[in-house]
Amino acid sequence: MALTYTELDSITNDYFLADGKKAVDIFFNDCFLMDRFMKNKKGIWERPDGGDYIRIPLSYDGQEAEFYSRGEALSSDDRESINAARFNWKHAYGNATIYRPDELKNAGEYAQVQMVATKVEQAQKSVRKKIAQGIYAANSDTDKSITGLRSCVFGAATVAYGNIIENDLVAADLTKPWSGTDTTAAAAISLAVLRTLKSSAKIGDGPGGKPDCATTTETLFNIISGILQNQQRFTEDKDTAKAGFTNLVFEGMIIASDDYVPSGFLFAINSKHYGWAIHSQGYFAREPWGKIPDVAGKTMKIYWDGNQVVNNRKAHAGQSSLT
Repeated sequence: MALTYTELDSITNDYFLADGKKAVDIFFNDCFLMDRFMKNKKGIWERPDGGDYIRIPLSYDGQEAEFYSRGEALSSDDRESINAARFNWKHAYGNATIYRPDELKNAGEYAQVQMVATKVEQAQKSVRKKIAQGIYAANSDTDKSITGLRSCVFGAATVAYGNIIENDLVAADLTKPWSGTDTTAAAAISLAVLRTLKSSAKIGDGPGGKPDCATTTETLFNIISGILQNQQRFTEDKDTAKAGFTNLVFEGMIIASDDYVPSGFLFAINSKHYGWAIHSQGYFAREPWGKIPDVAGKTMKIYWDGNQVVNNRKAHAGQSSLT
């Protein structure tokens, strides 16, 4: 007997609640940045209710400040110090469909439950993959996919990122606080390369002044791992390892391999200035099962609405052409 829509929704709800909600982990468990920042809500974590854009405040210049002597007039001018990046909303979905012939073949309660769970799991993996594929891409503000990290750190000075063009944002000291930080010269991965890249994104000497999280390919990660092990400087972040991601810690920076990082790339991220903004109704929201028009089948969708965001572009760096 075919499942009713109510039964399908009930099975789906049970699937997400079973085993301490382990099924929820499927949304995050093969992409390091999705697990660390989206699942665990680290770094920038915004849940806007709407708006034409995702507004992320940023600070790019200081207020009036100076030494003064007795009786001297002091400035009360309010220097413009706050601007905001405006990230476009990006929308993704994963689809689960059950055709009537499949329902009839999977007769019996157990077979039907397994069939629904498999279809929902496939929808989860599909939407996860779409988001993860965009994380390190060069997608711009106007592309359908999420605004990628290559657009952040490798973007041209004349191309908008977060709807701000690098050359249009100049501080009082004539520096460009919204500039991308990248290195494209070919190089062999080494500890010196890691230090240089980390220092290139330095925004201060105190805590949080340099990138504390890096991702690269498995090939480059294995080279780094070999270097650190040979020098007996191998450590790992236990929470990251517990989540299932192979990692190293080098001078306070977690380094993890991520299959979605393009070949030859390494990204250094400052977790205080990176994260996600996801609509209050778009955090892997499930649509109830319904009929497919003019087709003997039923469908449900999982929706994700948001974007990958930063509030200090210079706090992150990327390097390509590494071997």
